[in-house]
Amino acid sequence: MSHSQVVFVTGVSSGIGRVTAERFAQRGCKVFGSVRNASKAEAISGVELVEMDVRDDTSVRHAIDTIVAQAGHIDVLVNNAGGTLLGAVEETSVPEAQALFDTNVFGILRTTQAVLPHMRQQRSGRIINVSSVLGFLPAPYMGLYAASKHAVEGLSESLDHEVRPFGIRVVLVEPAYTRTSLDLNAPRAARLIDAYATDRNRASQAIARSVEKAPTPDGVAATIVDAAFNAWTMRHTPKGEASLLRKLRRFMPAGPVDASLRKNFGLG
Repeated sequence: MSHSQVVFVTGVSSGIGRVTAERFAQRGCKVFGSVRNASKAEAISGVELVEMDVRDDTSVRHAIDTIVAQAGHIDVLVNNAGGTLLGAVEETSVPEAQALFDTNVFGILRTTQAVLPHMRQQRSGRIINVSSVLGFLPAPYMGLYAASKHAVEGLSESLDHEVRPFGIRVVLVEPAYTRTSLDLNAPRAARLIDAYATDRNRASQAIARSVEKAPTPDGVAATIVDAAFNAWTMRHTPKGEASLLRKLRRFMPAGPVDASLRKNFGLG
């Protein structure tokens, strides 16, 4: 795949999305990046900002139509936009879970469905879905976030089988903790239950410590660019903790993995 491609990255206001868009631009790609409010977004060198809300069908279709009208096609779609939520499963209301899935899962579905007709017509394309190590691991007190990323993984693997005949491949990128505002500013479930307070606070503090010492988004961005240009493989885990966790989940017995996870979340 040539590096002079048209690339669309969702959620480029900050963090992984912003650095990823910069990386693609530095490689000579024509890059578009979605933001929810273009008038308030900070400019990114070499990246054209497109206003889009992944939760809104009309907004998504308009953004894709705008890009295709200007660039003629889309070669790479990076579904990066997402959110998180902290709280026990029992504490999380159905509307809160629905809102999270609307961004993390249905946002990918909307954007992918809007892009696929163009990719099928040109009979080529690469769709990169930013998942998480929580797409294959559990996460106490982030259960609905983990569920949304597990859903992204199932959707992505299934979709890849469907679109191969059209020259399109789907890829998962699975970061571990990354030093962004996403986890540090995670909203909490509105209805907190006292019985979970001690362990929830321990888990929250463990997450904050992990994010503070986590690497910057550069490694994840580099992995996403590699996933776009290199030979296809379904899963890409950035070097470091994400790669280690993938190996532990695959090769270690369930008991030690479970104990290690509870220790990392500060649980007894």
